[in-house]
Amino acid sequence: IVLYVLSFYTFITFENLCYLHAARYACCFGVELTVNNGAALYFYEEFNLSAESAAAIASIFGWMNIFARAMGGFMSDWINSLNGMRGRLLLQTLLLAAEGLSVLTFAHTRNLFEAIVVLVFFSIFVQASEGSTFAIVPYIDPPVTGTVAGIIGAGGSAGAVAFGFCFQRLIAAEAFELMGYLILGSTLMSFFVVIPDHAALLWGKDSQKVLVASGRTVAAEHAHREDSELEIEETGIGPARDCFGDQGRPVVEGGQV
Repeated sequence: IVLYVLSFYTFITFENLCYLHAARYACCFGVELTVNNGAALYFYEEFNLSAESAAAIASIFGWMNIFARAMGGFMSDWINSLNGMRGRLLLQTLLLAAEGLSVLTFAHTRNLFEAIVVLVFFSIFVQASEGSTFAIVPYIDPPVTGTVAGIIGAGGSAGAVAFGFCFQRLIAAEAFELMGYLILGSTLMSFFVVIPDHAALLWGKDSQKVLVASGRTVAAEHAHREDSELEIEETGIGPARDCFGDQGRPVVEGGQV
């Protein structure tokens, strides 16, 4: 709740995006820490398994870390090359939404095999959300990226503490259900993310320097060059930059005159 209030305050005052992203990171890394600590007990109590079997099944959640977190970052980089920051934000939002829905599904699953399958996808979405969240961190305030990363990382730990209280006060199924709704609620924060020089989720566009830095102007420049060459072939006269040298003098075969 505190992180939600801080993120709203940050949006209203237009100060920065640290706490906004800290709240979102709480809904992925905070979830991971909570599930790592409580999944074994949940399987032990809910499905009447032995402690060893419950712990073995719960460890599946952690094993997804081998690839899923990096996959989230890789996917964010890939979609950034196509659609810039808007793509990164859209991917992060979709992953958080998938994470929230998978938690709700897990909370209402009473078959052991189905619960294990849902746990696998739940874990993948959690780790991928973490990767996609930190893929945005360097853009928030580049001169103080370390500070920004520290604040957002702390948000994940704070989220684990908050979710831990939920599991202390509620039965496991209810706590998982509440967790799912909070994660889904965090997706609404995407509409408030506005990073300077970058497009927001629903409005704005990337600045020219961002387009150049990301290489997304290459295709446009290539198309323009092809149009210029076609114009020269058809008319024998190209654009001014093709007909004149650097000093503004006509160009003839063999050099400038």
